[in-house]
Formats: sequence, C-alpha cells, structure tokens
Amino acid sequence: MRMLVVDAFASRPFTGNPAGVCLLDGPADPGWMQRVAAEMRHSETAFVRPLEGDPEAGHELRWFTPFIEVALCGHATLASAHALYATGAVAPGEPIRFRTLRSGVLTVTGAGGELSMDFPAQPAAPAEVPDGLAEALGLDVLGAGRNAQDDLLVEVADEAAVRGAAPDTAAVARIDARGVIVTAAADPGAGHDFVSRFFGAKALGGEEDPVTGSAHCALAPFWAARLGRDSLVGYQASERGGHIRATLRGDRVILSGTAVTVLDGTLTAGP
Repeated sequence: MRMLVVDAFASRPFTGNPAGVCLLDGPADPGWMQRVAAEMRHSETAFVRPLEGDPEAGHELRWFTPFIEVALCGHATLASAHALYATGAVAPGEPIRFRTLRSGVLTVTGAGGELSMDFPAQPAAPAEVPDGLAEALGLDVLGAGRNAQDDLLVEVADEAAVRGAAPDTAAVARIDARGVIVTAAADPGAGHDFVSRFFGAKALGGEEDPVTGSAHCALAPFWAARLGRDSLVGYQASERGGHIRATLRGDRVILSGTAVTVLDGTLTAGP
C-alpha cells in the first residue's frame, strides 16, 4: 500500500502538522489501522479507500491517533485530499467527498494551490472550568466552554500567554476532554485574528498537536461572535506553527490551507 507523510497547513516542509496517509484498495481491520497509527506516531494517520455505489461520496476516510480512533481531524483530511490529488487518484479541480463514520460527508475542493474543507461547526457551550485545568496549563483561565466533540475551549489573557504556555502534559492527560484548546485574541497588527494551541488530553496523552483543523470548528464560531465577522485567520502558535483561514457559514466552517508531501513510500505490513 502507498503511504505518504504530508505536512498540512504548511507552505514548506517541516512546518504545519504532519499526518500519515495510507491509500487502501479496500476495507481494512480497525485494529490493524490502530497498529499502523501507533507505528507512524503522528498525531493522526488517515486511511483512505475508494467507495463504489455511494451516491454522496467517492472515498471513505478514517483517522487514528497512536491511541484511539477520532471522530474528526482537520489536518489529516487536508493531507488526505492533498495525497489523492498529488498521486493522480483524483483529477485536479474535482471535488473530493469523504464518507466518515461520525462526521458525515466531508467535501474538499482545491483552487490555486489551496485546499478548502467543508466541516461541521462545533461551537463550545459555556462550561465550568474543570478542577486542576488552570494548574495543568500554568495559565490564568478567563473562561471555558465544551463542545460536541468533547474539546474544552479555554480563553486566556493575550497572545503572549498562549505562546508562552508550558503545560504539565501528565496533568493535561488527566483532564476529562478529548483535548484542550487554549486561545486569545491576536496582538494588534499581527496579520491574524486569533491564536491558539491544542493539547490532546485523551487523544494524545497530554501532548501538543502542531496545527489542529478540528479545533477551528470551535474557534471559528467563538471568534466570529467576538469579532463580529465570519471570515477569520487563525494562527496555531506551536513550535512548527501554521495558519488556517476559517469562514463560518451557518452551521458549517470552511477551513483552508496548503500542504506539502515530505515522504512517499510503500507500507509492506498489510492488513
């Protein structure tokens, strides 16, 4: 099977968020997919296979962290679409529709070198700050919310607080959430509207994810309401860093970015 490593939300190699993309010919056992993801050790590895007879989608897409299968992953979706275009499996300009287990049909389109993903918005409802969260993050928490994909959205004072955060990853892993999104408004003149970082609690054992598309399904409605406009640019201020353009359209979010292939090879340990 063909296996690629793609840096998503990146314009050059070794930036953005790397994802494994395994191009399957047919169905595969979920246990095998989980073992491949554990071997790859990226925050997510995507598994893509063509579908026949599905009137709504041409490919199935599933995402696995080294620990669990997840319901939604933005950067690995972007990476998967990039891989299908780059390998010639899908013609340039043709929309890609992915059938997913828990997030419906996701559509990706490409234009001018940029890929745009149509995702469900996942707004966070106000929630109590969990015990130990502020201590785990080492930050003063202004407020928190929780959304349907079980992410905690945590607002802090400013961009400097987001960039300077040095969480206790073991303590973050004990937080009852898929992940913790830390965010603040951007500094004036920064060239982006807000900043964020994502620490995977259940999903990544407390470790940081470099650039998280699915987190922007919560960040887009949050900052659209705060800033009074639907088109935004977010910067995820991890060590690798990456920009995501987010446009809120009702109950959907269009997430846009670019991707770069850094490895293209063969996976020999088949299902």
